[in-house]
Amino acid sequence: MSWFSKNKNREVTVSPLTSDNDSLLYQITNLQGIGSRQRQEDSFTVANALDPEQYKTKGLMFCVCDGMGGMKDGKLASETAIASLRSSFIALDRRANIAGQLKQSVYEASDKVLSVLEGDGGSTVVIGIIIHEQLYFASVGDSFLYLKRGEKLIRLNAEHNLCHQKYLENIRDGIFDPTECRNDEEAAALTSFLGMSGEIEVDGFVKPLPLQKGDVILACSDGVGGVLGQDELLDIMNCTSVHQMSNDIEQHIIAHARPNQDNYTALLIACI
Repeated sequence: MSWFSKNKNREVTVSPLTSDNDSLLYQITNLQGIGSRQRQEDSFTVANALDPEQYKTKGLMFCVCDGMGGMKDGKLASETAIASLRSSFIALDRRANIAGQLKQSVYEASDKVLSVLEGDGGSTVVIGIIIHEQLYFASVGDSFLYLKRGEKLIRLNAEHNLCHQKYLENIRDGIFDPTECRNDEEAAALTSFLGMSGEIEVDGFVKPLPLQKGDVILACSDGVGGVLGQDELLDIMNCTSVHQMSNDIEQHIIAHARPNQDNYTALLIACI
């Protein structure tokens, strides 16, 4: 599901969002492919990207949702989540606690998915709001949110899977070797996702991250982040064009030639 561009697999647009001399501009590109799957179950949205006046007053929202394979109708799950989160962004009170409202909107999206699919389907989510040149985010599941700043690529969110859960338990027990967790056959199994019964775990910022010129944000499903390593992504993102970054990400995914390549979706936002 796309709320950004109409093309089926290659969806790209670049837009400056404000004309103030001292303000950041944003270039935005999106990429989506089906991989080796039968249909596309990732969904994404970007709000206010094409309207400078709306962006200045209401901010920019971006979101990637990955419908869960092996469960009922991942496409419906991710589309339901996207629609709910977009509605919550439209209703956002910009004068109140944005981080708290963003987290609540994720809980509401999870309830919507649960209601529609009755616990038989689910979706991951990574969502960000940029307002007054500051980034808020929330995430559930194993989708990725990266920030490239200078020569570093920083993962901003944590994965909700058995590997990460076990690693945190080991740290509390004084064990700091992450390899033990990675070797578990069920390491990638999700411990939190939209649409699950019971309370979900939401990762996110309490305070926003101030953005700078030269920053690049990458939000993507695990069909991207689970295939391309952090060093590989950093090399790809060491260019000045987000359009080129998007092309190179897809070419690297194709070059890996995974026989079970998942759907892949990425949003790139460059601060200029």
